[in-house]
Amino acid sequence: MRRPNVLRLAGWLVISLLITSCASTSSSVPVPTAAQTAAKEPGNDYIIGPGDTLQVFVWRNPELSVTVPVRPDGKISTPLVENMVAVGKTSPQLARDMEQVLSEYVRTPKVNIIVTTAASAFSLVKVVGQVVHPQALPYREGMTVLDAVLEVGGLGQFASGNRAKIVRIVNGHQETIRVKLADLLNSGDVHENLPLRPNDVLVVPQSIF
Repeated sequence: MRRPNVLRLAGWLVISLLITSCASTSSSVPVPTAAQTAAKEPGNDYIIGPGDTLQVFVWRNPELSVTVPVRPDGKISTPLVENMVAVGKTSPQLARDMEQVLSEYVRTPKVNIIVTTAASAFSLVKVVGQVVHPQALPYREGMTVLDAVLEVGGLGQFASGNRAKIVRIVNGHQETIRVKLADLLNSGDVHENLPLRPNDVLVVPQSIF
């Protein structure tokens, strides 16, 4: 009479061991944080360039949704949209342009574009002048001047940090934004930790003394 109870108990023990094993296996797989996920995808202000890879979603039209590279001539081709110029545009701008073309074939198309691989020179932030390792850095969403300076090894021995500037092109015109890097690095003045944009140039001049 006791044998069925023993078998039932043994069965529950086996199930418990299987559940524990699965839980420990799944917990060993690293799950990316929200910050890590965001860092992989450029923001809406990212300027598309040759070499980038774009994921194109057309709402309710999976047959029109594809992943395509930006060709060296700066164009992309997707179903029903041939040789669309992508270079120099942001993702929202390109999506609106594609919607205009698709509207000839699809009723009120909705297009969403994600840059899955940012390989273009337009995605770089250049740090030049009196820093330890002047170089071009890959831009990522949320990047600031502090991030850039730390990645190039900090200010050089003869840097005039408080005379640094960001050179930025906006609508075809050059803008200069002053930034006091010495106050940021030495005094922790977070007001000087300005956000960067793709294709910015951070210039750190030499001290005049």
